[in-house]
Amino acid sequence: MGMALSRHTCITMLCIVSIGLWSCEEGPPRDVAEQVDRVEPAAVDIAFEEMADESVYVNGSRGQESIRRLTRAQFERSVKTLLGDDIVVPTVAEPDVARGGLRAVGASALTYTARGVESVETVAYAVADQALSNDSKRQVVVGCELGGDQAPNCAEDAIGRWATRAWRRPVTAQEQSALMSVYTGALETLGNPVEALKFPMAAILQSPHFLFRVEVAHGVSGDEEKSLPAHELAARLSYFLWNTPPDELLLAAVSDGRLETRRGLFDQAKRMLADARARDGIRSLFDDHLKLYELDHMSKDPTVFEHFNDKLGAYAREETLRLIDDLVFAEPRDFRELMTSTVTFINPMLASIYEMPAPKPNAFGRATIPESKGRVGILGHVSFLATHAHSRASSATRRGLAVRTILLCQNIPPAPVDVDTSIPEPSAADRTLRERVAKHLESPSCAGCHRLTDPIGLGLENFDGIGRHRTTEYDTVIDPSGELDGTYFSDAVELGTAIKEHPAFVPCVVKVVSRYAVGRMEDAVEREWIDTLTDRFAYHNYQLRPLMLELIVSPLFRRVGLLRTAR
Repeated sequence: MGMALSRHTCITMLCIVSIGLWSCEEGPPRDVAEQVDRVEPAAVDIAFEEMADESVYVNGSRGQESIRRLTRAQFERSVKTLLGDDIVVPTVAEPDVARGGLRAVGASALTYTARGVESVETVAYAVADQALSNDSKRQVVVGCELGGDQAPNCAEDAIGRWATRAWRRPVTAQEQSALMSVYTGALETLGNPVEALKFPMAAILQSPHFLFRVEVAHGVSGDEEKSLPAHELAARLSYFLWNTPPDELLLAAVSDGRLETRRGLFDQAKRMLADARARDGIRSLFDDHLKLYELDHMSKDPTVFEHFNDKLGAYAREETLRLIDDLVFAEPRDFRELMTSTVTFINPMLASIYEMPAPKPNAFGRATIPESKGRVGILGHVSFLATHAHSRASSATRRGLAVRTILLCQNIPPAPVDVDTSIPEPSAADRTLRERVAKHLESPSCAGCHRLTDPIGLGLENFDGIGRHRTTEYDTVIDPSGELDGTYFSDAVELGTAIKEHPAFVPCVVKVVSRYAVGRMEDAVEREWIDTLTDRFAYHNYQLRPLMLELIVSPLFRRVGLLRTAR
């Protein structure tokens, strides 16, 4: 075979062995106990059983089983969990796709293209090269001595440990043997145990057992309703709360059977929410929900917006995520304040846009926005205002659409392909955006949708396309009043309150958390359970971590098969 074992040769070997690989054709937070003392599985039982007492099985209403592809962020975090935070993980050339407003839901409908498979192969070898690149790194990753008589045992132990952690379940004897065959074949060719070990490591990272999360209740038949198997439940829990694979303590709870009880599941969830990694999990959830990832590619015309530069998107994203962290962890309080808070976290660049002093000279700091700025909650953040605007101008339609679809979980149909959606240019008669978008309301083909979006977005017209405050447009005073489903507001501050108090806002938060956790849209039956969780959210004064705990011990999270609904 020559002195070097090519990647193509290795992939061919992996196709031969039957271990389920690709076919040849294809800072700690505050103690959570303060918030969750009233969250107990028994209390949740009472709430759900009140509905279930008068319930029936509904034919065909099965909690969907799924196979979820790891998102790009989950791929990266999973590799770092396995091999170390200092590993640089190249981006896999297979994009995430949002469905139901979330990439976490879209992952249930995605696989890999041929290009994606090639990309995974390249990334797997790049990662393996780094993990085994020097003596100190190998000692941490391998954990034993690869030289001498103990080399085969050391390699076997390392391979078994990596596969178990990467695949989030015990490795079978057949799988272990197949991976060792890859190692011994490479060792015979290369004569170097370190180089040979790269091949089974790359194989583990290319396996569907790593790249996909299986959430299937084995043995479910007929009208039976069963919990997810413990390893699959552990992965669902860990990716929900931390966006990483299960840790050793969670795996131990699987091994000794504790995770198969609701008390055991509850105790693990409570432990994990008190861990610093929960902060990363919350950031991942709302990065997905609020589409903050779009800020990675934010582009604005610098001749129109002199405060724009290529760092603004990252800073804007950080501001919003820090506010959410503050609401959930630092000073846990009513999550609805996301829409009305005057507290924010800004650095000098954002402070210059908000026209207020920076709390710290070269870093982010906590700040209170003066009432005179007319800016509250995320509606006043650059992240929201700039993302839902054009490259050279604001957009009442885009901002109103974001309120409807992201914050209220409502569906607005796309514009017909043959409809002209352009806004008239400013003129002597129509100078402000309010005057120009009124043209949409005169067109029968446009008015239906624009009546749902534009009166909301016009409430944010005091902010330009990157979120800088203004009172006039083309020397004409801006009117920021508007209406949201019968609630009239005079400006962005009152709009924030109108959204906070809208009957769809709180249920939307619950739906988003649930969809993110289980990777699917709720069906007609599951909406009943969402309603119960919404009531429980109110019971806990709209604090997010108690909601997450109650979701975890609810049937929505734990079970597949036929769910029950009220008569």
